[in-house]
Amino acid sequence: MRALMPAALFLSTSAVAADPPQPALAPLAFEQIAPAGTKMPRFKVDAAWPAMPGDLLLGQVSGVAVGPDDSVWIVHRPHSLTNTDTGLAQNPAIAVCCKPAPPVVRFSKEGRYIVGWGGPASAPTIDGVNQWPASLHGVFVDKGGTVWFGGNGKGDHVVMNYSADGTYIRSFGRRDMTGGNDATDQLGNPSDVNHSDGMVLISDGYVNRRVIVFDGKTGAYKGRWGAYGKPPAGPVLQGDFDQSHAVDPNRAADPKAAHFNSIVHCVVPTKDGHLYVCDRNNNRAQLFKRGKDGSLTFVRDLVIAGETGGTHTVTDIAFSPDPEQTYLYVADMMNGRIWILRRKTHEVLGAIGRVGRQAGQFTWLHSIDTDSEGNIYATEVNTGRRIQKLVFTGIE
Repeated sequence: MRALMPAALFLSTSAVAADPPQPALAPLAFEQIAPAGTKMPRFKVDAAWPAMPGDLLLGQVSGVAVGPDDSVWIVHRPHSLTNTDTGLAQNPAIAVCCKPAPPVVRFSKEGRYIVGWGGPASAPTIDGVNQWPASLHGVFVDKGGTVWFGGNGKGDHVVMNYSADGTYIRSFGRRDMTGGNDATDQLGNPSDVNHSDGMVLISDGYVNRRVIVFDGKTGAYKGRWGAYGKPPAGPVLQGDFDQSHAVDPNRAADPKAAHFNSIVHCVVPTKDGHLYVCDRNNNRAQLFKRGKDGSLTFVRDLVIAGETGGTHTVTDIAFSPDPEQTYLYVADMMNGRIWILRRKTHEVLGAIGRVGRQAGQFTWLHSIDTDSEGNIYATEVNTGRRIQKLVFTGIE
């Protein structure tokens, strides 16, 4: 299939944005699991959020991150759109709409499209290989406002770091170069990244089965860990990742497995020095204590709907924005819901959402994050291809 849009047009591209939409709040499925009378966060879905420019369309939205100013960043996959989605981008045009949005998009909290950028023209070429990922995966915005993301497409063994205006800063790993779980300077389809407390943490991810940590200033290797804080083990993926690896019916979850399964899907630190790692295909997260030297010490397993099959459960984790991060939110892809837990005890209080395509429902629920007001932003891949805003309405 021919390219839908010249890559150069994705660089520092902005579009005429509609005014922020007026909120259109609607109920969403809710299940209370804790005893009657237990208070927990409640939400409604804003069916009008966001307001995309009239000629742009999102593909699979594979990551969301809320920046320090509460702007909402997403990465998506323009290549997941078809010619019938992007008739305006054909030459000659075959429809009045649409064309792919740039791969990296920034919205205001109110839903106004601010800017989009990215694509091969924005990335360096090293030894003849352009470093832009073929399929973006995961996004994080650090305290300085710089944007981080990885990729899980063919050869995407790299994490990229850009300024907010789309200027390349640095990268970790190299496209088309991977060395397995023991490599200290190469990655294997990294799924998520976090830059905090002087460290760059990467869940590595779709080919490898580990967390790897680098010094945030020097880029020096600091360490790598597998399940339970042991050296990373388990077979790496041979060949390129494709969707069949995400839904393999012969691969059952094992929430007590000695090793991370494929896919290690998120790295999410807490404010009090801990780290959650999503072991998606084992239906669990693992909690670690972070050392100042970048080291990780295992604390406990967190199993979510452990008997679930298909695409399995734990894809991402987020927190309520209060200083204690009282509530923990866990995205569950297969069951199309976000579980609400009390973080201190990991007691499951309830769940919101269900599988479906209407507002407040989810198809291949993928990534979540929260803003300073407690709203949750949730993305969908495969045929979901959207981001939704779940508006915090209080503790009840």
